[in-house]
Amino acid sequence: GLETWNKPALACLASRIPYGTAITPDLLRRIDACEAFLGRLGLRVVRVRCHGDTARIEVGPDEIGALLDEKTRIAVVRFFQETGFRRVTLDLQGYRMGSMNP
Repeated sequence: GLETWNKPALACLASRIPYGTAITPDLLRRIDACEAFLGRLGLRVVRVRCHGDTARIEVGPDEIGALLDEKTRIAVVRFFQETGFRRVTLDLQGYRMGSMNP
């Protein structure tokens, strides 16, 4: 009877940042804001990986197409840039656990 029975698991936001990169409250807020924005678009499995001033978006493989719609793509880029990322990329492999480890 739990309302969150099918909610995807969420790892610590620090797992979106490469090893050796300083983890700051501002960076965590930016990642969280971008992931929340993608969630409001209806995407269920979302990770925003931070690579300096580049955000790499991972979504479920079945959700990649939703980000290719022109209006959606423009809105995502605009929001991410307003949040402080200069470049926004979409990982065509889709979400995979531990993608920051290799």
